Amino acid sequence: MGKLRVTKSFARLRRARRAAIRPHALRVFAAVLVLAASSHVAVAQARRGGTAAAQTGGVAGASLARAVELLQQGKLDEAEPLVRRALSAEPRNADAHALLGVILDQRGQVEKAEAEYHEAIRLRPDAVSARANLGVLLARTGRADEAIQNFEAVLKRVPEHPQATLNLGLLYAERGEYERAAPLLERARAAQPENVAVLSQLAVTLLQLKRVDEAAAAVAEAAAVAPDDADVLYASGLVASARGDSEAAYAFWQRAVERRPNFAAANFMIGEQLRNHRRYDGAVEFYARALAEDPAQLVYYVRLGGTYMLLSQYDKALELFRRAAEKFPGKPEVFYFVGVAARGRGAYDVAESYFRKSLALRPDDFDALAQLGFVLGERDRTAEAEQLLRRAIALQPKHFYANYDLGRLLAKAGRYAEALPVLRRASEIRPNNASAHYQLFLAYSRLKRKDEAERELSLFKQLDEARKERAREGRSEDDEDDAQNAGHSGP
Repeated sequence: MGKLRVTKSFARLRRARRAAIRPHALRVFAAVLVLAASSHVAVAQARRGGTAAAQTGGVAGASLARAVELLQQGKLDEAEPLVRRALSAEPRNADAHALLGVILDQRGQVEKAEAEYHEAIRLRPDAVSARANLGVLLARTGRADEAIQNFEAVLKRVPEHPQATLNLGLLYAERGEYERAAPLLERARAAQPENVAVLSQLAVTLLQLKRVDEAAAAVAEAAAVAPDDADVLYASGLVASARGDSEAAYAFWQRAVERRPNFAAANFMIGEQLRNHRRYDGAVEFYARALAEDPAQLVYYVRLGGTYMLLSQYDKALELFRRAAEKFPGKPEVFYFVGVAARGRGAYDVAESYFRKSLALRPDDFDALAQLGFVLGERDRTAEAEQLLRRAIALQPKHFYANYDLGRLLAKAGRYAEALPVLRRASEIRPNNASAHYQLFLAYSRLKRKDEAERELSLFKQLDEARKERAREGRSEDDEDDAQNAGHSGP
């Protein structure tokens, strides 16, 4: 492969991380709370419905009242026949349908449970318990929009409904609608002041709103109740990180993983800390753990694959990103990263194919245009490469790599006078980039502008020696750039 060359930023990996890490953490907590709502909370709601039915008297009412008692004791097998007996006596009893939905839901019979909830609502449109439980089921099965509609409908009828308040707050947080989530979670906190999951969730939401002190207060309340709870430790780490104390954050996340080894988000954040300190082998281990526990998170593929590239393990990165492309076929960034890994491996035909797939989904992606331009230039398809690189520059004039590669392409074609202003622009964007000054040295030399060529050669030597010194000391600032832009030897 030869020496790695700096030609393109890894900023996309950093953007992917910022876009995905916090919402994922919220979803981890949300899953716990939503599932809890489908069990003991739902039973309590059903009990209120059963009591109302019992007041009507008769077989149906008595059966439902007894069924609720059994259900609260976890005796599903004894409760279900009683509910079905009530339905035989009163097929249009909305409470019986709602309670049967709870039983089927707890048995994992999701479709049948959903049908019972809908029937309860059809028979009695103001059936709050059935609608709240339906919202839980919809949220748990990935239908967030429908779940939100149901929880909002519940709160219109019963503004202080505790479970709808909490679950709606969780769903808004998961969607990144933190301004909407925060007041709902604050209300849930007021209703359940010692619920550590609610407090931890609220802290994460407040951090998204940059309300760090309030988030810290929520975490402190949670820690006072359960100092060793994994969710509390995780949220404590996020607060410490937001305050710039990375050492404390790392310690909190380590403790969280000790208590819950399969805690995907905590494993991921440990990986982030290790990567930030260039401990790439260790980062790979924790990113891989996070991905194994939660393969639905695109950011886990991105960070693990990016770290493989930092280790020059392009085969592993390529295989991983191809898996991601199969799982997330509508995400242009996934195809982009397959292309990046293929480029690093020297498989330019594969790289070209995937960059084109990425651009088909996002035509004005200047990063993908620049990458494809580089690949085509390496394949001696100069005219098309030039067109792509110029388009990338038109979209982002300060794109260093598009300018650098265009200047290099023009110089390679012997168009030195045209290359000069492009390479000068690249060197102005990144004055400390040694490769840009080397290309300027070549162009000035070919144009027989000796003094300027000597100046650029001197700058190149100084900057290249400084780069090598940083690399010897393990403090290179270009690791991520190099990893994303490996492709040929020489500057």
